[in-house]
Amino acid sequence: MSSNDDYDLDKDVITDTSIRQGLTAYGDTHFSLFLRKAFIKALGYSEDALSRPVIGIINTYSGFNPCHGNVPQLMEAAKRGIQSAGGLAIDFPTISIHESFSSPTSMFLRNLMSMDTEEMIRAQPVDACIMVGDMLTFHTHIVPTEQSLIISRM
Repeated sequence: MSSNDDYDLDKDVITDTSIRQGLTAYGDTHFSLFLRKAFIKALGYSEDALSRPVIGIINTYSGFNPCHGNVPQLMEAAKRGIQSAGGLAIDFPTISIHESFSSPTSMFLRNLMSMDTEEMIRAQPVDACIMVGDMLTFHTHIVPTEQSLIISRM
């Protein structure tokens, strides 16, 4: 299937992979895909890039979180690896919580972060997702999300 097939109204749009999955229901699949592509192309993505598998990089980077100081470099390394393997890497955020800025503790926000992470991943048209965070965030907040997402995709 070529990307030009997306604009051929006589052909059905295959909506099970990458940018084509989870289209907003406007009543016309071709229009929904056209609108999605118009918005994301405004960010500079080409038709060729949008035809590749989309790999999301969800991250907890924040200027308030000193444990996440190296997250931008980790994301860039992940993007290079994804692109060298033929995928399209797109990063997006989730809640960032640091213990020293949370009162009385970050643990009561654990479920909120887990739910936000799950829903942000489900909301994006991704074929796979990499989760990037610090050790505390990863072990106490993101691992429950990862386990939940694995179970829900089986």
